[in-house]
Amino acid sequence: MSAPLPEQPYVVELREVTKVYRGGVRALRGVDLLVERGELVAIAGPSGSGKSTLLHLIGTLDRPTTGTVRIAGYDVAGLPDRELSALRARHLGFVFQQFHLAPGMSALDNVADGLLYTGTPLRTRRERAAAALERVGLGHRLGHRPHQMSGGEQQRVAVARAVAGDPPLLLADEPTGNLDSAAGAEVLGVLRDLHAAGTTIAVITHDPEIAEWCPRQVRVRDGRVVADPGAGAGRRPPGPNPKALEARAGVPGPAGRVPAREATGGAR
Repeated sequence: MSAPLPEQPYVVELREVTKVYRGGVRALRGVDLLVERGELVAIAGPSGSGKSTLLHLIGTLDRPTTGTVRIAGYDVAGLPDRELSALRARHLGFVFQQFHLAPGMSALDNVADGLLYTGTPLRTRRERAAAALERVGLGHRLGHRPHQMSGGEQQRVAVARAVAGDPPLLLADEPTGNLDSAAGAEVLGVLRDLHAAGTTIAVITHDPEIAEWCPRQVRVRDGRVVADPGAGAGRRPPGPNPKALEARAGVPGPAGRVPAREATGGAR
């Protein structure tokens, strides 16, 4: 990958971005979006609004039809596939609704494998993996395999894998969508603690309660941003947990720690 750029004010910078798929389907129509370092942002909208397309563009999994996409200062359009892969490995962490954990591997090795493409030696990968699992409250689960963990614990392993390389930006796509209320509350607690420690987080969601939990909500409809308080608004702490999660789980503990109690529910 090309030489590192000086630290940029924006982790995400989209200017007049459009995306047109085959058949003339216009998924995005002139989107502008700026995300500063240290923000917690919801990109929210109903199905078909364009939020998944935004996720793919911000995650460098796709390229815009027109307009500019810069991630951590790098212009995505100007990077060959090899450098795009390096950009993802060093600057982006992904958490999806499905956990995508290897069933025959321990939590430690599932997280360590997320650092394969950084060129880090195995011993160092495992050290970083252990630190990331400790960070999400799973230091006592290093040797456990996915089938030995609850749904909430598996999602926390996925979060640990995403942040083990300390990326500037974490993209969370419906991170509580496959979890019951108790497990979902714990995952939001982890995201809140990561945000408090300085990680920039974008949560893609169709759930209005999850969106309201985030201090900045970018509303998307019909391929356009229809509401956005602007860059910097996501630096505030998130709100209280959504009522649906509070009802069963209560609010997770203070920033910097995850409740010791394990989630009782798994994937639905």
